Amino acid sequence: MPKYIVSRCLHGIAGIGLLSLAGCAQTPERTVSPARAPAAEAPQSMPVEETALSPETSLDAPADDAAPALREEAPLRYVVKKGDTLWGIANRYLLEPWQWPEIWYVNDQVRNPHQIFPGDVLTLVMRDGRPAIVREDLSTEYLSPQIREVPLDQAIPTIPLDVIRDFLRSSRVVSAEELARAPYVLGFADPHLIEGAGAEVYVKNMPADPLPSYDAVRIGQKFIDPDSGEMLGWEAVPVAGVDLRRLGKPATALIAHSYRETRAGDRLIEPEPEAFAADFYPRPAPADLAGRIISVFDGVSQIGQYQVVTLSRGSDSGLVPGHVLDIFQAGRTARDPYSGRAEPLPELYAGTIMVFKVDERVSFALVMNAQREIHVLDRVRGLGNGRE
Repeated sequence: MPKYIVSRCLHGIAGIGLLSLAGCAQTPERTVSPARAPAAEAPQSMPVEETALSPETSLDAPADDAAPALREEAPLRYVVKKGDTLWGIANRYLLEPWQWPEIWYVNDQVRNPHQIFPGDVLTLVMRDGRPAIVREDLSTEYLSPQIREVPLDQAIPTIPLDVIRDFLRSSRVVSAEELARAPYVLGFADPHLIEGAGAEVYVKNMPADPLPSYDAVRIGQKFIDPDSGEMLGWEAVPVAGVDLRRLGKPATALIAHSYRETRAGDRLIEPEPEAFAADFYPRPAPADLAGRIISVFDGVSQIGQYQVVTLSRGSDSGLVPGHVLDIFQAGRTARDPYSGRAEPLPELYAGTIMVFKVDERVSFALVMNAQREIHVLDRVRGLGNGRE
């Protein structure tokens, strides 16, 4: 790890190492993330000015083999910019970005300690022999305890939302039970085989207490757990947004907006919330959790960085948004040159994914890095389970 000195801190405090710097720059009371013990009480806060850090003199701090591994080029001070992601910032500091919660030092000046905003200044310090990232507040002369309230939608996201925006408007997974009770398009007011926005449609099987609006979907592929053979659900491809006009047998509805042509037989299901909750942070999935990639958004055969995949595990297996898993190439074989038989080969680590959306029996994840080719049916496991 690079060696540094502290040039100065206000009131004549100088050259006493990053631990003293943390004492000058932070508020009297600090708490760490839930996995860490509370830090010792810091000295009384005082006015501070920006410090210069130089890689010339040793920083005397005890080593800790259990501490997350920092990159050699990790910045001592970083100003958060618009367009940053939490994963990207973590990747600047750590060899394993999912370890971010291990070094993120909870700051009581921010109501949600895992939210970072453009303009925030992050500083790398040492606390009890371990690296920590603290958030400076240079907007005020005195760093007294206070609560900063900033709209959540201004916080930087954990993953790049631009790369999943199309997916969020795309397919979802519904259960066979949900489909069995769903209303469906019976026909059209005008004698057409297909219709688009502005057309009236007749709907059969409308419940007695209907919703004012529905998503019209077309049923796609069936999702099966490759390991257990269990039915996980059906792909539901969005077709249109439909507004109920009149109850009856059949009911009458209007196609409010259209993504594809609407056909007789398309199902009507409850709309998904328009807002996507992006306020999660990376952390390892349980080590004993294992599943498979069962599909990839856009149907490509080889999967690379920032592509969306569907996993054969969901909330009923303990997955939540932010969970990070390893990917392993599965089903690899080599033909024995003497017997001619296909012999299985060990699975190889292929990359890392982060879950961003969870249903009960499946979940959706973004490939954060890809070291080898990734394919449908490759295995996913909790971190540390199988990687050499």
